[in-house]
This record gives sequence, structure tokens and C-alpha cells, in this order.
Amino acid sequence: MQILVIEDEKKIAAILKKGLEEDLYNIDLAFDGKEGEYKASVNSYDCIILDLMIPELDGITVCRRIRSENKNIPILILTARDDIEDKIAGLDAGADDYVTKPFSIEEISARIRALLRRGNKADPVVLSLADVTLDPSTKMVTRGSQTITLTAKEYMLLEYFMRHPNTILSKSQLLEHVWDYHYEGISNIVETYIKYLRKKLQTSPHDKELIYTIRGLGYTMKG
Repeated sequence: MQILVIEDEKKIAAILKKGLEEDLYNIDLAFDGKEGEYKASVNSYDCIILDLMIPELDGITVCRRIRSENKNIPILILTARDDIEDKIAGLDAGADDYVTKPFSIEEISARIRALLRRGNKADPVVLSLADVTLDPSTKMVTRGSQTITLTAKEYMLLEYFMRHPNTILSKSQLLEHVWDYHYEGISNIVETYIKYLRKKLQTSPHDKELIYTIRGLGYTMKG
């Protein structure tokens, strides 16, 4: 999952980046309102965390402009003030939820998970497809009665597939949302991890294939 954090306090931005990356999110940073609005307009994100008190362009204006361009992206606002008027202004500008500083990474992660579920009403708390289940809160994956141990990137790849079932996902989409947006590693990284994931999902010789290659288009996961 690719998240944009718009926060001018670099120490807080670094804490958010480190903590959320440990929770298996890819994080892009912007340090002022203009940069944040620009990145939100040219890149595709799964969620935006937006501080209200930012330079160049205030958070309320940024929120309103992002929302006018993208009706569905979850926006979580941060405010240093425990002031109901600030919270109301943010929500009225199009934000979906808010957190007051100081905050914990655990709370931010929980709010993000809730927003992602809210953004797609079909997504339950635990994702499932065929006989595979994935719990975003515990990072536990099972197929039938078997627990599957995945690396961080394998887990992120599977979660992205399971949040977009029966959808053809291009290689560039997978690179953008599972790997760092500006990933410049070896060209076959997606193919390599698809191979790893297929192997781990095959917990018995009788298990059905779940991830399919659509030649020239990308990959899809279906039950």
C-alpha cells in the first residue's frame, strides 16, 4: 500500500515513515502543501495523511483540492490542536478522519486500516479469497488450515492482490503500490515475487492456482 504523508515537521514525518514502513506500508513524503498537492495529483496513492498546519499551502486548502480531484482516496488529517473547530473544518474540507498530536503509530495504523475498509465496502476486517485468508491487523495469512509464512514484500503483494480480486493489475501498478514508487531495481522483481508467492500459496499438491498471468497486461488473483 502506497501512502503519502504531508507533514512539514521532519522529525514527525520520519517517525511516521519508519513506523508505517515497519507495518508494511510504502511511504512517500511531502514537506509543504504545494509539494503535497502536486504529488497527490501526479501519483496514485492508497491513502493520504495530511497535517493541517503546513507551509506554502494550508492543510484545509490541500485537503479540499485533493478531494475535488479524487472522490475516493482516504484522507486522514493530523492536527496539533485539540480544537473541535479545526477538526470540523478538516472534515468539511473532505477528510475522512482525524488524529490529534501527539499520536501513536499503532493508532495511525488502525485508522488507516479502518479507512481502507471504509473506502471499499466489500472489504471485511479479514480479507479472504477462495480458501486464503489475510488479517491486516496481525499480518497472518492462512490457506485452509495451514499458516503461510511470508516475507514483508510477499505479504504486501498478496494483500494488494486480495484488495483487488478478479482485477488485472499491471506490472507498473504492482511496482508502485508494493515496492517503493521510485523503485529502480532489477526489471524482473515483480515476476520473481509472483513466483515466490505462488509457491508459498501452494500448500498441497491439490491446491488450486490463484494468481494468473494475463499475457501483455499483468496479473490477476481469483478464486
